[in-house]
Amino acid sequence: MRAVSLGIALFAFWLLLSGHYTLFLTGLGFASSIACVLVAKRMNLIDVEGHPIQLLPGAMTYVPWLVWEIAKSTFAVMVIVLRGPSAISPNLIKVKASQKSQVGINVYGNSITLTPGTITVDVEDDEFTVHALTQSTASDLAEGSMDRRVVRMENGL
Repeated sequence: MRAVSLGIALFAFWLLLSGHYTLFLTGLGFASSIACVLVAKRMNLIDVEGHPIQLLPGAMTYVPWLVWEIAKSTFAVMVIVLRGPSAISPNLIKVKASQKSQVGINVYGNSITLTPGTITVDVEDDEFTVHALTQSTASDLAEGSMDRRVVRMENGL
């Protein structure tokens, strides 16, 4: 099932980037997608972490939420920058990751870094060291709503 899903995803991506839909070129795109899937299968890359299709249902709600959080944080950082250096109160905090898989932990760490005003500095097992631009940003992260959202995405909810 993962191999078929990967083949469909690769072919759809090829079609999106190609922009050419003649029979010959589409056939070449289809053949190259199949070849990539066969090579990935031979290298044992098509697994739960290599092609995590189980995360798709949860990602349908998580990604829009993350985009909204990025937009809100961007505005907040813009306000902080306009207020000047006195508005900045940098913090290094440690947050626990509740995710069970490496993919979930990776998504959580990258989500923290994608959100303006925070960056994941270090990862040690299930604990992240995060640099936050302000105390309120640090306390929002420590509150754990992003962690819970990633756990729900990981569970397919």
